[in-house]
Amino acid sequence: MSNYLPSLESIAKGAFASAIGFSSISLGLLYYGQNYLIYPSAFPPGSRTDVPVPTDYGVPYEDLSLDTSDGVKIRTFLLMQRRNIPQAADIPNTDDMSDADFAARRPTVLMFHGNGGNAGHRIPLAKVFYLKLRCNVLMLSYRGYGLSEGSPSEKGIRIDAQTVLDYVTSHPILSRTPIVLYGQSIGGAVAIDLASRNTTTIRALILENTFLSIPRLIPTALPLLSPLSFLCHQKWDSASKVPLLPRDMPVLTLSGRRDEVVPQAHMIELEKILRGGAGEGGGGGKLRPGKFVEFYGGAHNDTCVQPGYWNAVAEFIGSL
Repeated sequence: MSNYLPSLESIAKGAFASAIGFSSISLGLLYYGQNYLIYPSAFPPGSRTDVPVPTDYGVPYEDLSLDTSDGVKIRTFLLMQRRNIPQAADIPNTDDMSDADFAARRPTVLMFHGNGGNAGHRIPLAKVFYLKLRCNVLMLSYRGYGLSEGSPSEKGIRIDAQTVLDYVTSHPILSRTPIVLYGQSIGGAVAIDLASRNTTTIRALILENTFLSIPRLIPTALPLLSPLSFLCHQKWDSASKVPLLPRDMPVLTLSGRRDEVVPQAHMIELEKILRGGAGEGGGGGKLRPGKFVEFYGGAHNDTCVQPGYWNAVAEFIGSL
């Protein structure tokens, strides 16, 4: 497993800006300029023009440009499985399959990244899904990120996510696969929102270090601005959308105990809602499949390289 783990340097390059949107909000910009602060797509410097590609990491891919319903071109990377891939994990009893049939029998992971960098900075993570777990992978740079057109906003990113899902469900091969959403930080909120609107299409969710909502994050991230949380119009209100997910939709939640951006209390409360516990929106009935895994050394941007992280993901994918 260690050969597939992304280097901390590679992850940090795209993810270090995750804290910027929450730590630099000021009174004057909280309302009118918050999109620029919540979505720091130009950080690290060069992120709007310098986008690594999967072949930089030895992974074949297709570069896709998709048109959204509101006329924005967004850029994605498609990593399609085939039966024989050098260095990939072996899947038994597939010798008589065509590449198309093999890909159709593997899960398809839609990756939704955090609020800094671009999809190219997360290719080391996609490589694990692709080579070790043998998943098809579709990576999206939200509008205003990487080489995608437009400006980021909650409304726009919701459209972007629906666009990539519609592409998968209309694809002759990928439409036959179980679809798994993987979201880190704000990407977890994107995944929850998309799943809540496509309850019969999404097979499972993997959520890492995400939050209840952005307004509810402000009091803990920026206590001095707590009285002004109502000015935050970028909601990403996952707490209210989780109860819309079917009770039989499996969810794996991955939480860094040392998360300095999103307090772990948010993940714990989301977990309670997901499993129908005592938290907000919780209730009785069937227990949701999946589990909560915490990583004692995990901070906001390095939970994905903690020991046991990919074992938990592999076990979850295998259970599907």
